[in-house]
Amino acid sequence: MSQAFEQSIQINATATLVERCITDLALMHRWLNPVLRCEPVGEAWSTDIGSQSQFVIQIPFVKPTLNSVVVERKPGLVVWEFQGFFQGRDRWECQPIEQGTRLLNRFEFDIPNPLVSWGFKTFAASWTKEDMQAQLRRLKRVAEEQQISQ
Repeated sequence: MSQAFEQSIQINATATLVERCITDLALMHRWLNPVLRCEPVGEAWSTDIGSQSQFVIQIPFVKPTLNSVVVERKPGLVVWEFQGFFQGRDRWECQPIEQGTRLLNRFEFDIPNPLVSWGFKTFAASWTKEDMQAQLRRLKRVAEEQQISQ
């Protein structure tokens, strides 16, 4: 049973700058949840199609990991497909609007393990939605700071 969480936010910055906040690893780590680390698989970070990375939850001893690959990429759009305790896609789309950019984030996933699925629904689903909103607010702040400093 597939689930999807979709959030959006208006950012007072250009779509190109907002996209850079998603594709530049140093900028990403400024807005990503502090317990989540994104690491390239291989030597260099990239968001080109086929590029691989790992999203690691920094929980002592356990460190659950989502292995991801960029499956769709064009200006203003990055889609990561992932495997691990979740299976699905994380879509980031920058839509230019008159006052800047509307950023849409769609997290679509399945949790194949029934026990993990129950645990997620019981303990983490509402936290995940709230965290997505908080990430968008942090990304907005980072992008608008970058816009001002240009």
